Amino acid sequence: MAWLLLVIAGLLEIVWAVGLKQTGGFTRLWPSVITLTAMVASVVLLGIAMKSLPVGTSYAVWVGIGAVGTAAMGILFLGESASAGRLASLALIVAGIVGLKLATPAG
Repeated sequence: MAWLLLVIAGLLEIVWAVGLKQTGGFTRLWPSVITLTAMVASVVLLGIAMKSLPVGTSYAVWVGIGAVGTAAMGILFLGESASAGRLASLALIVAGIVGLKLATPAG
């Protein structure tokens, strides 16, 4: 269950990271509300997951999901670069996330 909560927390990190761009510096109400809600929910779920998973693993996986997902959203929807170097770097992050999952006892 902790791993599921951690993945959801990571997905919510993508929501708030992409949402930050849509807030216009927190001048737009609804994008700001959605972004702030996703931020709080993401951190709360991360904290719950950390009750039974190692802090280093939890934080690294949370950040990794957020980083890869946000970069992918930028590539797919915001016209950001999909260079070979960038994609290879994202693949390395995914490999690290998988490695941490495999090396960490179930939580």
